[in-house]
Amino acid sequence: MDDLQSLRNSIDDIDEDLLSLFLERMELCRGVANYKKEHHMAVFQGGREQQVIDRIKKLTGDERLENGTAALFTTIMDISKILQNRKILSDIPELEHTVPDFTAAKRIGCQGTSGANSETAARMIFGDKDITFYPTFEDVFAAVQSGELDYGVLPIHNSTAGSVDSTYDLMAKYSVFVVKQVCVEIDHCLAARTDIPVSEIECVYSHPQALSQCSDFIGMNDLRTGEYSNTAVAAEMVMNDTSGRKIAAICSRECAERLGMKIIAEKIADCLVNRTQFVCVSKNMQVMPDSDTVSVMLKIPHTEGSLYRLLTKFYVNGMNLLRIENRPVRDGSFEVMFYLDFSGKITDPTVRALLRDLDENLEYFRCLGTFKGE
Repeated sequence: MDDLQSLRNSIDDIDEDLLSLFLERMELCRGVANYKKEHHMAVFQGGREQQVIDRIKKLTGDERLENGTAALFTTIMDISKILQNRKILSDIPELEHTVPDFTAAKRIGCQGTSGANSETAARMIFGDKDITFYPTFEDVFAAVQSGELDYGVLPIHNSTAGSVDSTYDLMAKYSVFVVKQVCVEIDHCLAARTDIPVSEIECVYSHPQALSQCSDFIGMNDLRTGEYSNTAVAAEMVMNDTSGRKIAAICSRECAERLGMKIIAEKIADCLVNRTQFVCVSKNMQVMPDSDTVSVMLKIPHTEGSLYRLLTKFYVNGMNLLRIENRPVRDGSFEVMFYLDFSGKITDPTVRALLRDLDENLEYFRCLGTFKGE
């Protein structure tokens, strides 16, 4: 045990030396940052970075450790670049934006029909203002981008079923910005036109997310399912069906009661605590004064350690990653688009420097907006 403690003490001594040398290196990097800023030079110097890595590998003298030393010095250089960016980009102007005025909004839209959870989310933001309903999520995105709508409200994540993939895919396709996020408590029930036993139901219809959120109930009762674009639209279809089919819908209690449906079973979700996050999007960048979460989308190169190096930027800048999602880029390339939410105010110089860094050094980058997180 004494020998082990002695080894640990020696490691501690070496760590102190490494820390001292690291701090000395970072001080020299500050000088490099000042020089680059004065001479309007870019922080990233690809040739220089590769020279350093090649030199370190040669000095290692042990092939088994070459990748380790390359990773160590790559991280050190990444930290250096982050600190240089803070210095060089600290005085860049703020992103152009306005403050949203939800009380003055006149054209508000969401997918589905009255009674849908999207309407509930929209009411949380806009109160009793008129809401236009669209057949699909894409119709809402297109209407916001064209200026037909001031704001659109769409689901993006459920606490049970996970991400709403179609919303993420459309965020990549349309040029809109997230300006607010709200959370709706979801209380699913099984409803039909007439009071029929669950065992006699031929098919139950709802949105794929709702079906997924009630999978235990569906499986336990051996129910056949049919997908619909929206829970409220599914309920409307079931209520209006006069064919005599024994069908039902999964929707909210409020929706079922509004349509005059018979509620066959209540609280049928797999988890009693079932919540869906909705985003409010606009055509232009808008920033609420209390916004503390930034949302971005980006692509990273297919190289060793590229994701690790990306995450290092957030860690060194002290920004907590709140969500990481990925979706395939639909161009046949097998490329992946990442969606990240992280803590920070978009007016903070450090956040602005990070956004500029990502914009200048990634294959593809876009800021999706900012909002007040939960």
